Amino acid sequence: MNKTAASTPIKDAGIPLHRQLFLCLRDRIYRGIYAPGTSIPNEAQLCELFGVSRITVRRALADLEAKGLLLRKQRLGTFVHPDFQPARQSGTLAFLDALESTALDAMPSQVLLIRREPPPADIGALLQLAEGEPAQHTRRLRIENGTPVVLSDAWAPLDLLKGVAESALRKNLIYQLLLAQGIVFDRVVQEISAESADPENAQLLNTEVGAPLLRVTRLLHDTRDRPIQHLTARSSPDRTRMMMDISASSIGSLGAGALAHDV
Repeated sequence: MNKTAASTPIKDAGIPLHRQLFLCLRDRIYRGIYAPGTSIPNEAQLCELFGVSRITVRRALADLEAKGLLLRKQRLGTFVHPDFQPARQSGTLAFLDALESTALDAMPSQVLLIRREPPPADIGALLQLAEGEPAQHTRRLRIENGTPVVLSDAWAPLDLLKGVAESALRKNLIYQLLLAQGIVFDRVVQEISAESADPENAQLLNTEVGAPLLRVTRLLHDTRDRPIQHLTARSSPDRTRMMMDISASSIGSLGAGALAHDV
């Protein structure tokens, strides 16, 4: 059986305890702390490690077994499934390829909204729009294997999409339509942060109200440094990871990203 360092007891954080334990154990399986084919701590040990009840442990283990991560053997214990091989996708620096492959705003997706309307004040300011000026707004929900994974909102100034029909907006991503209009992308400002799921986003992403969400925002500029698209992507961190492939020459530079603290 794997030896595991003592854990900090799980506490009420607005997410059911069995779900928190599920995420903790799943992370250990993904990281290889509990390797394929090896046993995990028994129910009593998990209760002690995480400070939860046996009922909580059993619900978490049942969920992990349903996901194909665990295999229970009568009188022997619970083991990581020997055939489990987590798919760990490497990062990429290619921005437009990343948009398409990591699906921050990509297909296959369900189109929830296509509308011309004034954006929220902060997004309008970033796009350098006048107060109350409408922009093109599309909202999409990407679903993989029946599970919602990314909820994205894209905004672009109307003058950049003149003559573009709603049918084209439904079939294509805004950045693809901007490229078709002859616009050349240049600078991209990206921010990664977290927020609590409001009732609408929680329902769409099939998570709990108040649960943490990973939020990625991207502001695209053209070669004249005009902001041409604002993209916000929200996802549940238990289903999504953010990968960044950074060359050694950019480590420590602003090009590799910077931390901003709102305190």
